[in-house]
Amino acid sequence: MRPFTYLRAQSPAEAAALAAQTSGSRFIAGGSNLLDLMKLEIETPAYLIDVNDVGLDRIEDAADGGLRIGALVRNTDLAAHPRIRKDWGLLARALLAGASGQLRNVATTAGNLLQRTRCPYFYDTNQACNKRQPGSGCAAIAGFSRQLGIIGVSDACIATHPSDMAVAMRALDAQVETIKPDGTTRVIPLADLHRLPGTTPNIETTLAPNELITAVTLPAPVGGTHIYQKVRDRSSYAFALISVAAILQKDGSGRVALGGVAPKPWRLESAEASMSKGATAVTEQLLAGATPTDDNAFKITLVERTLAAVMAQAREQA
Repeated sequence: MRPFTYLRAQSPAEAAALAAQTSGSRFIAGGSNLLDLMKLEIETPAYLIDVNDVGLDRIEDAADGGLRIGALVRNTDLAAHPRIRKDWGLLARALLAGASGQLRNVATTAGNLLQRTRCPYFYDTNQACNKRQPGSGCAAIAGFSRQLGIIGVSDACIATHPSDMAVAMRALDAQVETIKPDGTTRVIPLADLHRLPGTTPNIETTLAPNELITAVTLPAPVGGTHIYQKVRDRSSYAFALISVAAILQKDGSGRVALGGVAPKPWRLESAEASMSKGATAVTEQLLAGATPTDDNAFKITLVERTLAAVMAQAREQA
């Protein structure tokens, strides 16, 4: 690990301003992803700005019946919150499907959204990776790609986004609140937070330089049956081959977002109009234009069968 300077901010505005003043800085809270990347010298920040004391660790009711989740709320606390369990069960289930209890105790809401891919070629510094070193190529495309993306990918990158929580939040129409170094704030729909790789897979989000996430907001509950189904190579502590986050209503309508298939949580609202026609119809629209490799073409069938099982489970529960 290379030497770095450690700074501690006392407010969100101070954290963003410090980041703008110190070239090569990164925010740190739980550090469950960043510190691993620093040990491998994939991330080499000159400054670490600790944001644990900036007061973003609360979950608050919103005036519209929704919820405001501070960026520093730990995954364990979010999954256990009474309103999350009652009104947004999809999110609680997704959180509990991710990582281990120890990691959920330190991982934060914002950090979960911003964690970097677990593509093995990204983590292997002896391999070409445009996300790690722009212009070097993508060894994954001609390599072993069973875990990697089938939709939204490009000739420059086929990595997937690893977050379970983000998939559930995408189905729930979450929004992200931020603050910039000049003190201005904005709200970003989660649908617009993560970028597709295109020719610049190293640019992973639409956040401006040194922009800090301060909260995630959930709109009022939509009811229905909430199911998060994660398919993985082992029963715990593994990233998704595919995952399905679904909210299904008694009239056959619903929402569905996928994980493990794309560089961002994958949801097409237009496909949800076909929910009453069954899993095959929805999958055909969700994954239209997919470009799988020989190693991961099975994911298309796996999505269809998992979605069919989720829809059948919802009917039984209803």
